[in-house]
Amino acid sequence: MGAKSKYSSVDSFMDMVIKKNPAQEEFHQAVREVVESLWDFVNENPIYLEKNILERIVEPERTIMFRVPWMDDNGNIYVNRGYRIEFNSAIGPYKGGLRFHPSVNLGILKFLGFEQIFKNSLTTLPMGGGKGGSDFDAKGKSDNEIMRFCQAFMTELFRHIGPNTDVPAGDIGVGGREIGYLFGMYKKLRNEFTGVLTGKGLKWGGSLVRPEATGFGATYFANEMLKTKGESFQGKTVAISGFGNVSWGACQKVTELGGKVVTLSGPDGYIYDPDGISTREKFNYMLELRASNNDIVAPYADRFPGAKFFSGKKPWEQKVDVAMPCATQNELNGNDAKQLVENGCICVTEGANMPCTPEAVEVFHAHKLLFGPGKAANAGGVATSGLEMSQNSLRLNWSAEEVDEKLHNIMISIHESCVEYGREGNYVDYVKGANIAGFVKVADAMIDQGLV
Repeated sequence: MGAKSKYSSVDSFMDMVIKKNPAQEEFHQAVREVVESLWDFVNENPIYLEKNILERIVEPERTIMFRVPWMDDNGNIYVNRGYRIEFNSAIGPYKGGLRFHPSVNLGILKFLGFEQIFKNSLTTLPMGGGKGGSDFDAKGKSDNEIMRFCQAFMTELFRHIGPNTDVPAGDIGVGGREIGYLFGMYKKLRNEFTGVLTGKGLKWGGSLVRPEATGFGATYFANEMLKTKGESFQGKTVAISGFGNVSWGACQKVTELGGKVVTLSGPDGYIYDPDGISTREKFNYMLELRASNNDIVAPYADRFPGAKFFSGKKPWEQKVDVAMPCATQNELNGNDAKQLVENGCICVTEGANMPCTPEAVEVFHAHKLLFGPGKAANAGGVATSGLEMSQNSLRLNWSAEEVDEKLHNIMISIHESCVEYGREGNYVDYVKGANIAGFVKVADAMIDQGLV
């Protein structure tokens, strides 16, 4: 007789997950989305039931938590909490970003680390899944305070990472400046110069295109989706949320491909620029906003008079052809999705991790919109981190054109995998396709390596 699941349904499986991981709503949401896509596939392939892969894959291999004491410029002492979730190493060293933001908690990092397993698998590169960070808030902090915090954080994290063990990168709140401070302290503590962090400066081991890579990759993925309908970015208007590296990269690549980005957003609201966010001056100003640590987008409208600022609102109310949520999780809800549909939007591509709520995704699927989930669409960042790791191992640097070409090919490959596993008649369920394609590689590796 073939193996049989000990769980009668997705709901019974989720009951187990929720009981073991209470009060971690984002993690529950991420697991449910994946398990719903995989349920029939796993039950049709008894080897995955026999080896209990689903229950094993939702449990991190290692969860690290630690305190981070640091001192501000006035001599006051603060304590933050640091984390590293080393989720799955079946296909390579743990790989995933560090997020510094007051919203960071165990549940959010477990959701991000779980997503990273499948995202990294889809890239075709040998990288496992991990994520980490701290509830540190950089807003209003000086460069010296940020440096001291990063050094204190690495004083504990260095014990758990390494070029063949765990290779963190940046995420929200962790850009080139923070990676520099973290790398400097790691080098001092380990007395070695290795490619242990990605997103490094170009003069000391970084890769060209890495800062823009997530936005570039999401745009490439969206363009592949549009091609399935005989469309492209040429002449399309695009709404983008956020104003950090992902949005910056997406604005550049959309413009290069003939589209016009008309929105950016922050916690304070969004700006609408009918002329398009399409010049080098505007791209660079986005980076200035991010580096200011003020976490607001309103000054853009002051700097560029043709733009208008909408306080406390979201950009999804604008009439656009393509929407690219690039800010944070659950930023686009069911009502936002309905508004996009009503306004004629034909494609939604997640530049952030899980920025669309389950209700929003249901709306997109019900109306047969092209919908690219983050684990596929925003894999360009970690893919280019993998390319940075390769360059570090080879002790050489590739040109921007070489990196961009490799990234483009990876995103095309990811799209093809999603179509292979997600096609349902004339419609492609990219969520299902990404989940199954990412799962198969990791699950087969887990089986090959035994019960560890």
